Amino acid sequence: MSTLESIEQQVAQLDPEQLAQFRDWFLEFEADAWDRQIVRDAIAGKLDALAQKALNDHQADRTTSL
Repeated sequence: MSTLESIEQQVAQLDPEQLAQFRDWFLEFEADAWDRQIVRDAIAGKLDALAQKALNDHQADRTTSL
């Protein structure tokens, strides 16, 4: 049995309260992982082209106020 299969079986056995706690923990874990990836991409310059396009669009009045 793989680690993933083992985790799946354990999650399936959680009672509703434990499942809700696990869900909350996992959502926070996933959001933190996403944030770390965005930081790594920004540091590596992977977002530079998108930022420049946004600035260019704004300067050319191709944006709207929120």
